[in-house]
Amino acid sequence: MSQKNETAVLLFSLLITVGLLGMGYWWFRENLGGSSSPKAVNPSGTISPTPVNQQPNQAISDSFSQQVSNVPSGLFNYGGSTTWAPIRRDIDREIKTAVPNFQLRYTDPVSDKPGSGSGIKMLLENQLAFSQSSRSILDGEYKQAEQKGFKLKEIPVAIDGIAIAINPNLSISGLTVAQLKDIYLGQIVNWKQVGGPDLAIVPYSRRKEDSGTVEFFIENVLEKQNFGTDVQLVPSTTLALRKVAENFGAIYYASAPEVVAQCTVKTIAIGRKPEQLITPYKEPFVPLNKCPGQLNQLNAEAFRSGEYPITRRLFVIVKENGQVDQQAGEAYANLLLSSRGQELIEKTGFVRIR
Repeated sequence: MSQKNETAVLLFSLLITVGLLGMGYWWFRENLGGSSSPKAVNPSGTISPTPVNQQPNQAISDSFSQQVSNVPSGLFNYGGSTTWAPIRRDIDREIKTAVPNFQLRYTDPVSDKPGSGSGIKMLLENQLAFSQSSRSILDGEYKQAEQKGFKLKEIPVAIDGIAIAINPNLSISGLTVAQLKDIYLGQIVNWKQVGGPDLAIVPYSRRKEDSGTVEFFIENVLEKQNFGTDVQLVPSTTLALRKVAENFGAIYYASAPEVVAQCTVKTIAIGRKPEQLITPYKEPFVPLNKCPGQLNQLNAEAFRSGEYPITRRLFVIVKENGQVDQQAGEAYANLLLSSRGQELIEKTGFVRIR
């Protein structure tokens, strides 16, 4: 046999050997070594195989897309209430993953501060496709929309409570809504007037122009009256909570998810009557020295039932103009109202309405 033929035989034998080894490896992997399918982490944190032909994000996508149709494609600006920050942080991120063609871009106002009012203003000025609000649409806003040839619609998607924060060293059982009102009107100025120590009350608030929460508080707690002259205005809840933690006589109000689980302040019970005080947290109160290992949880059932006296709804504000912006706003609201959306609403600290 020539050297050329011997070389061909050797190459042919080598190819057969490699093929047999490859088939053996494939059989061992499939039958003894486990599937090589992509793996996905389930909610419990354990790893489980992803079904064949299903991408890791497919389950998330299905949880939304199976329940919500008519989600438009495109880039949509939205903005508004700072109370919505946990929803934007946790839920909107998942929406972007689940429905990638529905691109959401949060947009701050150019000159105003972010808030429900500035968000609706931007919507009216055609700067947003839809907005997020922690208060209802005002009569003047409805009229402005009509003058521009369209209507505004509010779609409720969650329930929120207003919690009252005080310094953790201040001892007081709670306040009635009437007492809270008088504190912010400047008619109650010392904690001893409401069963506390002989100590001046230092009330803090954000400006009405900056916050739907403040607008709601003025409308529903102060009954449309102006703040007393002793109310100190701060630009943000973060700064206000820092002030409360430093000032023994301080008091502040904000969205319950923003304050109930804080480690530097405590929230107090509120009631329509002295004998009907309800805490914004699930009892028993978790002492702050256990924080952040253990956190106080929202009293969601009291918010849902209305037993807690200061609650409100969160709204998606939609521009009814028959165009794609209306479709985007309605689709966004429907995503939040889906079973997956409501599950995530609850996880972010708000109360589901479905």
